[in-house]
This record gives sequence, C-alpha cells and structure tokens, in this order.
Amino acid sequence: MAVEQRTESDRLADLRDRYVARGLSTPPLYVARAEGACIVDVDGREYIDFAGGLACQNLGHGFPPAVAAVHEQVDRYLHQCAMVGMYEPYVEVCRRLAELSPCGSGEQRSLLVNSGAEAVENAVKIARAATGRPGVLVFGNSFHGRTLLTLAMTGKVDYKRGFGPLPAEVYRAPGPYPYRGIDTDGAIRGLELLLAQDVDPKTVACAVLEPVQGEGGFIDMPLDFPPRLKEICEEHGILYVDDEVQSGVGRTGPVWAIEHYGVEPDLLVSGKSIGGGLPLAGVTGKAEVMDAVDPGGLGGTFGGNPIACAAALAVLDEVASDEFRSRADDIGARIRSALEEIAGRVEAVGEVRGLGAMLAIELVEDRESKRPAGPLTKRTTQSARERGLLLLSCGLYGNVIRILVPLVISNEELARGFELLEESLGDAGAGAG
Repeated sequence: MAVEQRTESDRLADLRDRYVARGLSTPPLYVARAEGACIVDVDGREYIDFAGGLACQNLGHGFPPAVAAVHEQVDRYLHQCAMVGMYEPYVEVCRRLAELSPCGSGEQRSLLVNSGAEAVENAVKIARAATGRPGVLVFGNSFHGRTLLTLAMTGKVDYKRGFGPLPAEVYRAPGPYPYRGIDTDGAIRGLELLLAQDVDPKTVACAVLEPVQGEGGFIDMPLDFPPRLKEICEEHGILYVDDEVQSGVGRTGPVWAIEHYGVEPDLLVSGKSIGGGLPLAGVTGKAEVMDAVDPGGLGGTFGGNPIACAAALAVLDEVASDEFRSRADDIGARIRSALEEIAGRVEAVGEVRGLGAMLAIELVEDRESKRPAGPLTKRTTQSARERGLLLLSCGLYGNVIRILVPLVISNEELARGFELLEESLGDAGAGAG
C-alpha cells in the first residue's frame, strides 16, 4: 500500500490548524522566500504575485534600498519608543511626509503609528479635537479597518458580525458606484439627505473617504465627487480626511491618489506600502489641525518604530521619483489593456475599473442583470493559486478580482500573470463572451 507523501505545506497546515486562531482566514500557501513580484513556497513552488501583500509591497518584495536601510538601522537600535526618546528616523519620515503632503501649503505635521486602522482612528481623534465635534461621515463600500471604531466606519457587514455594539456617531452616506447606478449626483443627494434627516452637520467632525475604495471593490471616485464633497465639508466646517492606506504610496501613479482629483484634504492617512513591508502608518495634515491635540493625547509604544521608519525613507524617496512614476503609469496602462482584452472575451466580466495600476474586474452572472458572481470569483482565485498566480477578491459581494502587482514586476511576468488569470476564469466556468 502506497504511503501518502506529506509536504512541508501539509506539516505547516497541521500546525496552523492547531495553534492559529480560526478567525484568521488564510489560503493554503506557506511562504519560504520572495523577491520582486515572485513568491516561492516551502515546497519550492513559484507564484507570480498579483496580491502584493495586500498592497504592502508596491515596490516589490525585498526592495533593495529598504532592505539596506533596515540592516543599517538594526545595528544602531531596534526600538526606543518615541514617547521615551525621539530619534532621527521618526523625524525624517515626518519631514518627507510634509514635503509630499497633498494637504496644501504651510507647515505640516505627522503622527506615526503601526497600522492603517490605528491611523484612521487617530485621524478621527485629531479631527474631533480640532473641531470640538463628535460625528464622523463615511460612505458606502468603504473599508477603514478592523478595530471597533473603524469597523463602525467600514461598509461591509461580514467584518462586523458578532462584534457589536459598535461605536456611535458614525454616519454613512451612499458612495459613488456608477456601475451599480450611483453617480456623483446620486451620492451627493444621499449625503445632503443624511445631513438633513440623520445628523446635524454642525456636529460632524470629519468626512473620511478613500479615493479608490479598496476592500469595497476598487471603486474609483468619479472625478467630480471629491471636489464636490470638499465644498460641502468647507460649507459646514467639516474636515476632509483622505484615507490612502491602500491607494497611496504610488499605487495609482502619483504618490497619493487624491492628486488625480486636484483636491486638498485636511488630513491624509497613509499606511501599508509606506513601510516597505514593515508595520508603519501615519496621519499628516496642516499644523493648525494636527496641533489641536494637547501633548500626550497622541502616541503608542511601537508607533514609528525606527526600523520601519528607515525602510519608509527609502520607499518615499523611490515613489516620489520621476522614474517610478513613469514605470507605474506604464504598468497601469498594461494592466488596463490586459483586463479590457479579457473582458472582451469573457462574458462574466461586467466592468473593468480603477485608477492607475490599482485596477479590478467585477464578475457577474450576466451583464444585463449584473447579479454578483461571488462563487465564480472564489473559484477563479482558487484556480489561479493552483496555476501559480496569487489573486485577491474584494467587493461587497466578494465578486471583484483586484490587481495589486508589485510595481517592479517585469513585462514578461505581468503578461504571464494575465494568461493565468484568463485560464483560471475558464477553469472556474466563466466561459467566453
């Protein structure tokens, strides 16, 4: 009788089932090493990475300048806690964020923290301190994190189930979603109705918006929505918070996606790729807003860890360069072209959308009804993984495949990845158009 050959992945899967919390959802992939846009698992199998560590690897796995900066910093010190002893890497990251800030002219300040959700929470704290108001406006299809406050701000019930009660004073207006019938005019009408019947705008501290909604389905805001939202915010003394945790750090071409819209937010929230693969996030804004919080009102033990800051300095220098922008724009054009070609052949692709290299396809049962094809999407991502391509789904109904390739991917890897995507759609039963 043949003895079943167990792999390293099998061994780690057993350990994962034994020791890791069930609530953490993970695919059967156990990584041994990674470089650029390639991941190798513990059994030696290679994958083209279209997931980018969930947008944490815009510059690829092992970005050499960041790795070198980390090695150099490790020899100095690993941790100080900025509330015990300040250090140059923290100050320098804040300086670079000020130089790159989309929040207008004048002095800029930043707070560094560990994660996007922590940054969003601190942005709300700062906005409340600056305005003296409690209310928070968010929008349909938003994702702002998994802490209790950011869960209340997130527009997907799957993440909230069983965790209530959630914090109050969070109000949701419709978000633009042209493919599903909500244009800028409709979203603005919904916001105005919200401010007329549910919350007095004089009690609202801030409105928080992703210029391209990440988990919500890679829904890029129509070009006129952020400017019109900004007008409403200014009319009522509401601060505009630009959540760029997933869309920032060069993902759409410029350093920040809001630069496509010509709008100056009051606060910028950054995260994910800013640390080059290490935990780092930030809140940036004009001095008069940021300094509304009294000393001691902001902080955290590991916020702005010096090793993550060292990596971030290398990342920010790169994404601000003309060479990076040129390559990012080229990759974005290649991705859009490939997805539109697939959409021309695969009937299940209802829409190609996004901004720059932050693009996605929404899968539907048929293009007339636009019924979300969630099971098809799941089968597609599973088939892709079996073929050697890492994909992530998203969207309110789990029917959107998002593309988050490291922006150092080669043209050959990119082309091969889209071949595997189309093959996987076929495996999943998408069918030809």
